[in-house]
Order: sequence, then structure tokens, then C-alpha cells
Amino acid sequence: MTFTYTAGSLVTARGREWVVLPESAPDLLVLRPLGGSDDDIAAVFPAFEEVKGAEFAAPEAGDLGDQRAAGLLRTALRIGFRSGAGPFRSLAGIAVEPRAYQLVPLLMALRHKTVRMLISDDVGIGKTVEAGLIASELLAQGEATGLAVLCSPALAEQWQQELRSKFGIDAELVLASTVSRLERDLDLGQSLFDRHPNVIVSTDFIKSPRHRDDFVRHCPDLVIVDEAHTCVAADDVSAGAQNQLRYELLRRVAEDENRHLVLVTATPHSGKESAFRNLLGLVKPELAQVNLESEAGRKLLAPHFVARKRADVRQYLTKEDGLGDDSLAERTAFPSDRYFKDETYKLSPAYRALLDDAIAYASDRVEAAGAQGKREARIAWWSAIALLRSLVSSPRAASQTLRTRSAAAVAASAEEADRLGSPLNSDASDSDSLEGMDVAPGAETDEAGARLQELADRAAELEGTDQDLKLKALIKHLKALLADGYHPIVFCRYIPTAEYVAEKLRDKGGVKATVEAVTGTLSPQQRIERIEKLAEQAGDDPAARRVLVATDCLSEGVNLQHHFDAVVHYDLAWNPTRHDQREGRVDRYGQRRDEVRVITLYGADNGIDGKVLEVLIKKHRQIKKDLGISVSVPDEMSTGVTDAIVEWLLMRGREDQDALFGADAFKVSTERLESDWNSAAEREKESRSRFAQRSIHPEEVAREVVAIREALGGAGEIRTFVRHSLQALNAVLRDSGEDFTAQVGGTPAGLRDALAPLVGVDTVDKDRPIPFRADPAVGRGEAALVRTDPVVGALAAHVLNTALDPEADGARPARRCGVITTDAVATRTTLLLVRYRFHLTLPSRNGEKQLIAEDTRLLAFQGSPKKAVWLGQQEAVELLDASATENTDPYFGERTMTNILDQLASVADHVAAYGDELAAELDASHRRVRAASGEIVRGLTVTAQKPADILGTYVYLPAAPAAVAAASAGVSA
Repeated sequence: MTFTYTAGSLVTARGREWVVLPESAPDLLVLRPLGGSDDDIAAVFPAFEEVKGAEFAAPEAGDLGDQRAAGLLRTALRIGFRSGAGPFRSLAGIAVEPRAYQLVPLLMALRHKTVRMLISDDVGIGKTVEAGLIASELLAQGEATGLAVLCSPALAEQWQQELRSKFGIDAELVLASTVSRLERDLDLGQSLFDRHPNVIVSTDFIKSPRHRDDFVRHCPDLVIVDEAHTCVAADDVSAGAQNQLRYELLRRVAEDENRHLVLVTATPHSGKESAFRNLLGLVKPELAQVNLESEAGRKLLAPHFVARKRADVRQYLTKEDGLGDDSLAERTAFPSDRYFKDETYKLSPAYRALLDDAIAYASDRVEAAGAQGKREARIAWWSAIALLRSLVSSPRAASQTLRTRSAAAVAASAEEADRLGSPLNSDASDSDSLEGMDVAPGAETDEAGARLQELADRAAELEGTDQDLKLKALIKHLKALLADGYHPIVFCRYIPTAEYVAEKLRDKGGVKATVEAVTGTLSPQQRIERIEKLAEQAGDDPAARRVLVATDCLSEGVNLQHHFDAVVHYDLAWNPTRHDQREGRVDRYGQRRDEVRVITLYGADNGIDGKVLEVLIKKHRQIKKDLGISVSVPDEMSTGVTDAIVEWLLMRGREDQDALFGADAFKVSTERLESDWNSAAEREKESRSRFAQRSIHPEEVAREVVAIREALGGAGEIRTFVRHSLQALNAVLRDSGEDFTAQVGGTPAGLRDALAPLVGVDTVDKDRPIPFRADPAVGRGEAALVRTDPVVGALAAHVLNTALDPEADGARPARRCGVITTDAVATRTTLLLVRYRFHLTLPSRNGEKQLIAEDTRLLAFQGSPKKAVWLGQQEAVELLDASATENTDPYFGERTMTNILDQLASVADHVAAYGDELAAELDASHRRVRAASGEIVRGLTVTAQKPADILGTYVYLPAAPAAVAAASAGVSA
């Protein structure tokens, strides 16, 4: 009887379990061993060899591991993946961990049905890796069936080594010295370019007419040209014969509109515009003539051209961007640092008198309202804050606030007053609260009368640099920034302030620059248009300067790094996260400045700014400096501190501010803030990266890429896995900074046999140390701490195979079961390690390609399987870090595990449903990446293979004796 096995199915043959690959046919199965690599793939004829369907066996309840068992098994699985989930089919199988910026050309390439690109990144950035990523992805997807790299003979072997070692692409060298040998093996009438689908070709050899014609006729559908600038010449220079021959070769190769072409050079211009145009003409003929100074011309070129200097990629995709963690952050890929400068100003006598009178009025109102009831007290409180903040902001904001009815005045209760007053007067870090929150808040109430009108009139008279010394200080610092070549953004709290500042900067005595204001009075689209208009008005002249004055409507969601490179905080935010958001508009990928300047203006004598700066802003900077990450202060903690400052100001006035820091209430507030903030910082430092699920920003693609790389095993996880596994297998480890060595003479024979051909038989037999390096550039006999290193792969395969085989000899670091007693949980919690497989039908120009993608996920629930309360993904992941605080009785542990395993069928529906969700996410990620080319997306399908494999089951019991007893009772229930 003949059985048909679908791709992704498990089968048993030759005494082991295998995964059926898409290349299989009914009479020939192409199989990869469960947990094995592509090197272990075998073909089996079911007619001659026994093949049976296999289901993944349930774990054995008595085969319990320790607290590390789950994490080691999970990492071993991920290292073994050769086709991970996500929009990229090749990343799991390559032997290089690309820098995030090196993925940009790949993302650009996938947006084209036919890839035509000019990669012109600076020397040392990694153009070879960038081109290799494109090649490996197109080959994996079936969009290309062969590859030719045209390069100088001196670079041919380097290209061959790079493609083989990093991307698993075996390519023949076609050089003057090798062509005779290659041609001897050809069949009659066969071209060597048909015989060898992947080739590294000497440009100088193949350019001659005799060889060129054969190459063009049989050229692969993907061509990479290294040092492409040597293949073109300027129109006004008499090109040598060699250049002409190279150019003619490339011109004919490029004539086929369906051929993928990637040109690589660090010097596309070579000082001649016409040479650059000729190069662009190879990418796309119309680019040779288009006006690149025009918007249309730049738009036409942009999708095909990437050129970045080292400064442009100095620090790229940091934690702050939500695109990675410290293990992936590229310290040289972003502006090296933010230069902070806190600049003070003092109030003019007239302004100081106005502020004192306003404080006295607000103090009287708050005191009087307190006797009238809770509602009146809260309305007065919010009115007082609005009055003080607007006065500190600008005379115009103060005048408008004093003439505007308080939003809280209509409240029917104290709670409603807080609900209405808080959003307009506090600075919540939640970006959703930014829209519409930059209006003047209003301080007028029914009882205000003429006193507020008099204060408003006085405020209006203070406009201008004579009385408004804050504005005067701003102009001074802006002139310095502009003189140094910077284009600053001035952030204000209120719309009236932003409009006032922009107006005064344009006036005589302002700054010599193009100035525009963007506030919440504009729609999001209008804001973008105004910013673009500002950039256009300033022009491309390096001497032209522009200043953008904005409210916090631009502190989230709009990236301004292309036009601006400095930030001035004209108004202090009362939550430092807002400052970080503002600065993040320019301090991000794409910023050409190595140093982004940040100037913070604060009043030395207004009674508010100095304390906010000291307690909140500077603390935030210090945490970021110490940890290398930005940690948000909890909104309620920030509000508690600012409330204390305002309350003290109303009670004591400006002159007694120094005593504030000694006040007991203020000490309690700041100590609580610091404690909570430090705790949040530690949690953020230790947690895995969390990626926002947004589908409309370009950053989403980058987040998915980083998530895939993390899912396959980040650098820190690999290092931990290698160390813990080798220690558990009785290897001897010795540290040497970030690196370490391991002697494996005492490890199981199976591991020694696997390592011998990789590091040398003598190294293993004579128990010599094997160096493990954090730097992936390792020499012979050394191992790199990356998931694709052969030594790491062999170790992972051993750990996985022994975990799946309870009868395996020697130590077994990972197990499929575990019962851990820990104080990390308050109730019994079960962690499932689940492997999912997905069937992908990926349309391509060469027909549909059937692929398998793999993913492993942690699912966790509280209680019994029949009444499972499911936890979130992050909570599940955090269980891996749980430490055993007590020993678990083996008999009790086995009985607990038996009960859980007996009931696991109850969670099958949830496991399957989650697999469907992952399949939908995988489908969506493929479509997002290829959204610019609808033809490529049509026909794409993703389905989850069912049932998913539950590879591991781990039970975490609370450490408290009472809780353990309750858990014990629950197990038998």
C-alpha cells in the first residue's frame, strides 16, 4: 500500500525520525533528520525501504530535567532551524548574522519584481554581505535559479569563500586559469554556465567577445557586479578599450529586463557625473537621463540606490527604536551620542512680578476652594497648574490661558475635574494622549473676575526679547547652533508658545534661517507637507538654514532626522519620556550627524523648572547613560513629584524653593520615584526585546527582521547555551574576557565524534582547548558564538538528540520534562515548548515554490490543563529565567508530571489555534515586505501543519509550603 506524505510530515525510516521536505515525490521522499541539518538530507524510495508515518511521542514523566532544561532545549531547536518563520526564507540557513543596516538593501530589493540595485555603501560597511543577502533570498524563494558574480580575478576567491561560508552558496570559479578544466567536463554543445548554475566570473576574462557572447546567451537570472564603477567611463573622457569591453558586457547583460542585477561599488561617482549616469543607466535606462535634482527624479532613483557613509550607520536600530536589544545594537551605526547642554535664564523684573502675583492668586484660589468642597478644590488645582505652566512657557500662552475657561471648570465632581484637567496639564508618556493636548489649557473659572483679566493684559505686554528673557536666550543659542551648521527643532508645550516663538524668530532680531511652526492646529498630513515645504524652501544649499518650531504633536510618529539634527527643549516636559521622544525624532537611523545636539532651557528662578530638571530629566539621562537604554518613568510617579513641586510653590512661593528638597513629603515622593524607576530599569535591561505590532510604518519590517533573528538565537542566548551545555556535558571551561575555551575530552563520545572533523581530531583526542570567540571572525580550529557556527550547530544537535532520546548515553543537559519549585510563580504554572511547521506556497517567476517554515514558541498556563488560564508570550518566556528555590521530591515530581501529561489533550485546541494565528502572521509579514509589488504576493498561502509538536512540558510550583500543598491537591483534581 502506498502512502503520500505531505511536506512537513514526520516519518520513521532507517531507525530514526525524519521531516518530509517539499522536494519529495510519491515514489521518492527527500528527508531531513529530526533535529538534523541540510548536510544530513537523504533520499528514500518507499518501494524499497520501509517508511512509516510518525507522530511525535509524548515526553516521559520520569525523565525530568532541571531548571535549565527548557531553555537549553528551546535554543537547541532554534539553532537547528534552517527555514525559520518570518518574511525571509534564507536568514535561518545562512552562516552570518548580518548587521541591521545590511538588511536595508534586502528590504529594498524585495519590493521589486525584478531587482535592479546600485549598492554604494562606504568602504568597510559590508557590501559583499548585503549583496549576498539579496542573492540567498532570491535563490531561496525561487525568484532566481542561478547566480553569477562578476569581479576582478583578485577578488574571485574571496567572493567564493564569502558565498560558501556565509550563505551556503557553492559557486565555481570561472577564470582564465580554470576555464580549460571546467570545459573538459562539459557535454557536447553544453555551456559551462548551464552546467554550473552558480559561478564567480572574472570580468576581465569574460569581457572578450569570444567568451562574452556565450555568457550573455546562458547568463544566470541573477548577476552581481563588484567594483561596478570600473565598468563605465565618463562621456567626456576617451574610454580605454578595456572599459568599453566591460561596459558592453554589462549593457548586454542588463538588456534582459527580467534579469536581476545588483551593482556594487564604494565609488559610484569617481568625480564624474556622466560616469555615474552611465552606471545608473545599467540599473534602469531612464535613470541615465532623468533630472536627479527634481522630486520626480529622486523618487525614480531612490528605490534602486543605497549609499551610506560610516557615520550614517554608526548606531542603528537601538533598543530605543524598539528594533533590537543590546546584543543586536550596532554601536557604530548611529550618531555616537547626544550632546546635552542645559542652559538657564532668569526672569525679567516685570515677568518675575507677574509670576509672583499669579502664584499668589493661584494660592488664594486653591486655599479658598479647599473650604468649598472636593470638586471645587480639584478645579482650582488644575487651574493653578495651567496658569503656572503657561506662564513659565511664554507670555502668549499665559495670556491665552488666563483668558480661556478652564477645561475642568465644567466638571460636576472631583473625579470629572481630574479626568478633564489632567490630560491638558500633565505630560503622559502614552503617545495616544499627544494629539490635541498642545492647546492652551485655560485657567479662568466663574469666580475669576477682573483679576485674571489684569494678569492676562500684563502677560501680553511682556512679549518680545526686552521682557521675555527666555526668548532672548533661545535666540542666542539658536544662532550658535546655526553658526555650527545645525538645523534645530524647537519643542514647545503649547500652540500659542510655538506660534509666538516662530513669529519672533522671523522678526528683526530673530535668526537668519527659514522658520516654520507645526502644531496640533494642522492635520497629520498637513504637518508632513509643511515640514517638506520648509525643507524645500531652505533648499539644498549647505549654507541654507532651517528652524522648525513644533509642539509635541511631532514628538511621536514623524521622523525628522532627514531635515534636522538638533533639538531645543524650549519648555520642559514634566515627564522625561517626552524629552526622549522629542530627541528621538532626529537621533535615529538616517541621521548623518555623528553628534545630535540637545539644548534644554530652564528657568533658574521660576520655582518649577530647576526642580523638574534635577529630579526627572537628569535622572532619566543618568539611567540611560548607565544602562544604555531609555526607561520610562511611570506617569503616576512623575505626576507625584510635579504635584509636590506645585504644592510647595503655592504654599511657600518662589523664594523658599531650596527647602523643598528637605521636606519630608517631597523626600518620600522622590524616593518612591527613584525606587520604582530603578526597578523598571532593571526589568527593562533583563527582558527580551518586545516589538510593537504596527503594520503601517516602514520600521515594522525592520522589527520583524530583528524578531526573526532573536527567535533563531541571539548572541547572548547562544553564549549562555554553549556555556551551560558544555558544563553539563563535563567539559572544562576557562574564561578569557568575553571569550572562553573548552576542553571536551570528558564529554560523551557522540559529541566528541561530531566535533572532531570541525576542530581537528588531535584537538579532541588530546583534549586541547577549543577557543570560543564572541567575534564571528574566527580562525581554523576556533568556534564563533553564533548560531550558524558548525561547532555550535554540532553541540545543539547533540543536546537536541539526547533530549529526544531518554536512552542516550552520558549526560543529557536538556530534557523534555521538568518540575521546578520556585518563588517565581504564585500558583502552579505549566510551560509548553511547542514546535510549529508551516506550509508556504510562494509564487515566483519560475512557478510556485513549496517551502516549509519552522517556529518554536513557549505557551504557558496556570491551573490544570482542563481549566487552563493562558499567560501572555512574555510571561511564558520569563519562566525560562525562573530559578529553583527548593528541591522537588522526585516521586512527587513524576506524579505531578504524569497528571499534567494525561490531561494535555485538553489544550490541543488552544495550541492549534495559536498555530493558525502564527500562520496568519507569517502570511501578513510576507505580504507586507512585498507590498510594493502586488504581482509577487498573488498566490501566497500559509497553513500550519497539524498537530504541532509539544516537545517539552515543564511545571513550575510555588515555593511556599501552603501553595505547594494546594498545588498538590490541584494535581489530583
